[in-house]
Amino acid sequence: MFSNRDHRTLLDKLVALLLTLAGIWDRKLLLVADAYYASGAVITPLVGRGHHLVSRVRNNTVAYQPAVVPSRRTKGRPRIYGEKVRVKELAEEAGTFTSAPSPVYGDQNVTLSYRCLDLLWRPAGRIVRFVLVHHPVRGTIFLLSTDLTLEPLEIIQLYGYRFKIELGFRQAVHVIGSYGYHFWMSTMKPLRRGDGKQHFHHTTDDYRAAIRRKLAAYHAYIQIGCIAQGLLLHLSLNHTTEVWRCFQSWLRTMSPLLPPSELVVAHALRSGLSGFIASRSLGPQLKKMLRAFRWPAGGPAPGEWVA
Repeated sequence: MFSNRDHRTLLDKLVALLLTLAGIWDRKLLLVADAYYASGAVITPLVGRGHHLVSRVRNNTVAYQPAVVPSRRTKGRPRIYGEKVRVKELAEEAGTFTSAPSPVYGDQNVTLSYRCLDLLWRPAGRIVRFVLVHHPVRGTIFLLSTDLTLEPLEIIQLYGYRFKIELGFRQAVHVIGSYGYHFWMSTMKPLRRGDGKQHFHHTTDDYRAAIRRKLAAYHAYIQIGCIAQGLLLHLSLNHTTEVWRCFQSWLRTMSPLLPPSELVVAHALRSGLSGFIASRSLGPQLKKMLRAFRWPAGGPAPGEWVA
């Protein structure tokens, strides 16, 4: 970003992050991602370090059968790729699919059909496992796994967990506000539509330092939001009964027997905030913080803290 010699893409940065985490944890990782990450730029470095990818692929994906080894060696380089295969056309061959109960969480009494093939995929430069899935409700999806030891139903189950990631992002955006940051830098050079990227390697050291401070503010804000969401999930899972007791509202789909969502937990905390502040069991340090950051009578509304 700050050097014109840095040509890393978002895929390269994701792989670098994953390899860093793998080094810290000292274990093999399995990345479950969307079709955007089904790329040789992700697969090659991951598989080279012993990690694997499970992702969706687009319906126009083309793969190849392994080349048939001739009984007699001929001149020239041996063929690597055999017959071309279009996964969309494979999905139309209904007689080749196997039916099974859906392993996706939340599916009850749902039967899906799948087809599994190990084919050469040119972007990866290796054999990968394709799983074609017909779901009676969600339609047809094409999945890919670089781990050839995974069973087709395991791949389907793993990719189904991605919905939890999307739901977590939705809660982070609409409930926590983790991505609602607005940090303006007064010295930022104004850009107009079509100006393209800024070349920070042409700017001064002070300007680059200000940009780094701004990015650090973004990262800190998002990290605090992740911590807040984690605390809400902790209360939801480990204090379910208490959260529902403090939830002074109504939902059409509410079920006190199930862990509440982050929205319900946040509403319960907001409802009990005044009683929490008035409690005599608060520690002295927390009381001191509440006295320093409080809203005066007739001042801003609760939630708009003032120093």
